[in-house]
Amino acid sequence: MELNGKVAVVTGAGRGLGLAYAGELARAGAAVVVNDVDAAAAGAAAERIAAAGGRAVAHAAAIGTSETAEALVGRAVDEFGRLDVMVTNAGVLRDRVLWKMTDDDFDTVVQVHLRGTFTCARAAAVRFREQGEGGRLILVGSPAGQRGNFGQTNYSAAKAGIVGFVRTWAMELARANVTVNAVVPVAATAMTETIPTLAPYVEAAREGRAMPPFARRALAFGTPEDAAGLVAFLASDAASGITGQAVGVGGDRLSLWTHPVQAVAAYRDGGWGADDIAEAWPTVFAGYEQSVGEDLPEAPEAAR
Repeated sequence: MELNGKVAVVTGAGRGLGLAYAGELARAGAAVVVNDVDAAAAGAAAERIAAAGGRAVAHAAAIGTSETAEALVGRAVDEFGRLDVMVTNAGVLRDRVLWKMTDDDFDTVVQVHLRGTFTCARAAAVRFREQGEGGRLILVGSPAGQRGNFGQTNYSAAKAGIVGFVRTWAMELARANVTVNAVVPVAATAMTETIPTLAPYVEAAREGRAMPPFARRALAFGTPEDAAGLVAFLASDAASGITGQAVGVGGDRLSLWTHPVQAVAAYRDGGWGADDIAEAWPTVFAGYEQSVGEDLPEAPEAAR
């Protein structure tokens, strides 16, 4: 996969998935603006990429505001002359059940994930249209946004909204030859160590131990580097015809998520009153009710 001549911005790239994305883009030949709220982490990431032969600059800033988004695009243009790829990866967690979640818990997560994706994508889209040569918006989603997750009202809502962005922006930017896709990764990071089923594997990865086959296959759970190839692919010319998609990646699995579709429909002359719905629901609709949450399998004793 060659990205020579391409310029990318990766938000939240100081560590974890963002660092893996930025490193893989650079390895494939792209110049990268490495963003992180932690200036030391952003600088170290850029130095690591440069030491491996890539081109990267650090830009420390909190994601969310229009000013930050425009500054990141401006930095790419000032340093490397253009922008071709925007990867919106930055994120935070403030996990609490609904009745304990504060306004600040909710607003902080939505500000970074949802508003941050919007402002960065908008700034990139303006630049792409000015350049007139297309571009790539690669938005980072989550299984929590696809299926929901206990204790993650804010995060699940923001990630679901991001996939809503994908569907809308793919239509709006098609004439400008800008593709818009979501990556839905599952990997060992600080965010996934809060999930009890996955925590032991995050610890194993942190200690440098190999991820067991059960994790890589049954849980589709791997390292951040396992997810990075998908980002490089979506940034490349090979993916020029792919847009409006949510693509899952983790461990040994690559998957394509469906968008919401009607599971079943019924018609009644004159419409549906409450009593009519109550009568029809058990026989017409109940069998199509949708499940919620991720149903992760338990590891067999031998795999623990």
